[in-house]
Amino acid sequence: MSAETLAAEPGQFTRRRLQFRAWRGTRPFWAGLLVLLSGVPILYFPYAHLQIGHLTLAMGSTGGSGSLIIGVLLIVLGISLWFQKHVKVFAGVAAVLLALVSIPVSNLGGFGFGFLPALIGGCLAVSWAPGVPPEQQLGKDPEPEAGAPEGMAANGVGAGEPNELSETSPANGANGRHSAG
Repeated sequence: MSAETLAAEPGQFTRRRLQFRAWRGTRPFWAGLLVLLSGVPILYFPYAHLQIGHLTLAMGSTGGSGSLIIGVLLIVLGISLWFQKHVKVFAGVAAVLLALVSIPVSNLGGFGFGFLPALIGGCLAVSWAPGVPPEQQLGKDPEPEAGAPEGMAANGVGAGEPNELSETSPANGANGRHSAG
């Protein structure tokens, strides 16, 4: 093999990296990561014990079981954002609500280390939209067919065509509004 053929063949690492990049681009990856990571401090701090010499400092709170439930739910929501992208709105809203509930329940939401990523990740999940494939990014509308009347697109819907639900059109000045009389 020559040096030119070795340079042209992508390695296993490069191929896997490109596959991961393509997978990551089709789902709210960063939202899922933030929501998943936010569950860890919410779970950890109520059960943490800090040892200073022979002195044990316990961070116990009355919301220990609540912190456990909130943390586990946030981790599950983060994983579901990765593998079930159609639940992005539900998971995002649930992550924001769990982040807000974690403030009084779990030591100020894991001292902010759990609250802020859950809030940001939930908002990212709700606002995420899939990207447009490169063929459709050009923004060109399909050309009208040769036999189609002027002002009529290839799919049969044109500027003067009435809306099938309200029988109004922008051409007659109704602009989608119904008259009362």
